Amino acid sequence: MSKLKPKTWERSMGTTLLSQKISLDRSLPDFRPSKCKELSYRKDLPQISLIFIFVNEALSVILRSVHSAVNHTPAHLLKEIILVDDDSDDDQLKGPLEEYVNKRYPGLVKIVRNKKREGLIRARIEGWKAATGEVTGFFDAHVEFTPSWAEPVLSIIKENQKRIILPSIDNIKQDTFELVRYEDSGHGYTWELWCMYISPPKEWWDAGNVSALISTPAMIGCSFVVNRKFFGEIGLLDPGMDVYGGENIELGIKVWLCGGSMEVLPCSRVAHIERRKKPYHNNIGYFTKRNSLRVAEVWMDDYKSHVYMAWNIPMEDHGIDIGDISQRVALRKSMNCKSFQWYLDNVYPEMRTYNNTLFYGELRNNKASNLCIDQGEKENHTAVLYPCHGETPQLARYTKEGFLYLGSLGSTKLIEDTRCIVDDKNSSFPQHLNCEELTNIHQKSWHFFQNDSIVNVDTGRCLEVIPTKGGFGFEHLLQSCTGQKWNIKHSIKQGQ
Repeated sequence: MSKLKPKTWERSMGTTLLSQKISLDRSLPDFRPSKCKELSYRKDLPQISLIFIFVNEALSVILRSVHSAVNHTPAHLLKEIILVDDDSDDDQLKGPLEEYVNKRYPGLVKIVRNKKREGLIRARIEGWKAATGEVTGFFDAHVEFTPSWAEPVLSIIKENQKRIILPSIDNIKQDTFELVRYEDSGHGYTWELWCMYISPPKEWWDAGNVSALISTPAMIGCSFVVNRKFFGEIGLLDPGMDVYGGENIELGIKVWLCGGSMEVLPCSRVAHIERRKKPYHNNIGYFTKRNSLRVAEVWMDDYKSHVYMAWNIPMEDHGIDIGDISQRVALRKSMNCKSFQWYLDNVYPEMRTYNNTLFYGELRNNKASNLCIDQGEKENHTAVLYPCHGETPQLARYTKEGFLYLGSLGSTKLIEDTRCIVDDKNSSFPQHLNCEELTNIHQKSWHFFQNDSIVNVDTGRCLEVIPTKGGFGFEHLLQSCTGQKWNIKHSIKQGQ
């Protein structure tokens, strides 16, 4: 195969040449649980359309994905492979790609080309529009399949068309193309709606069957399989989202609230190259933030404030244009979907909630308004005063109980919560400790109102700032109150 242009993402990582040295038909280790290999499946399974999305991907990586799909999907079940080109500008992905697949797999592979860069979300929708199989499988174009991945997925969807099934993901190292087995996990997320792996629910562990389906609140996003008609009925992915990020969380929430389910299947395994650099816009954080706010406003009811808190932005007048959500709101209403409270109670009970919050954001003193309380180095257990930057180390949160938390919102209950500011009586500086481990509730309780003093309930000392020696800056400490005033940037109104 000819060399690819330097503009592709792999070339900069030095892996294009390595990819070209690896057979397009290589076999990967079979990491399925042993019980999976003993199972048999019905013959009348539905056909699947496999949809791969790419933008400036290495040609050899795309072709390996296609070869792997053909080699490990029974021919009578593989309706077609659809390659969606999201406006690549690499010439190798034009004529050479078409020539290769048309010659090697005549009639099996379709290529859909977006006329402008749409982003992963809308590119997947274009792939769905082109698909004709009863079932659609969505994958990044840098995956490889392993034996018998398709039959267990299609068998489950045959039994219940309202189930979205996620093959278990293993990792292909980008630098070596070596396969590493990932432990079987559920897929969760933080309140910023960044996806992450989470432990399977307790019921799965208690059952003692490692081949069983794992109920999951959401999906990491690189692969999922769904009945084509059902996917359309629940509104596909949100076409009002840009680039990617958040759509995987929305789909998980939506399918659970609107009559379906989402599960990870250990008996089906797909290997995925976990890339360091994404091919889309460098400012992925902005698009994830924007998309997350769409999810919050449509699906999260009384908990939408958590997304705003996690991103440390106000709930009103935040300046982020999230677009028109009226169609998504109408979709939810038309499907008579459940509440987000039901989802937290029944699908994601591990998720921490923060409805006790009164104020959140940067915590500033009127004597030094350009400085904020910051969590500092975790190992020091001491909050610090630092120039304000608005990132999560400076996310303060004052609660109805009078606790003053500092740092990013915790996500699941298995992950340490944000720590809170404490007056331990001994230090002149505020300590930053795990609130849940403190037995003296008064040491972590503070009297505070906006634009007023912060007074510790136990000691009566105030959190204040004083000039440093030499008068060139300020430091904060605990001392007898002198009437200094503090402000936390954002407030949560009742009902938000």
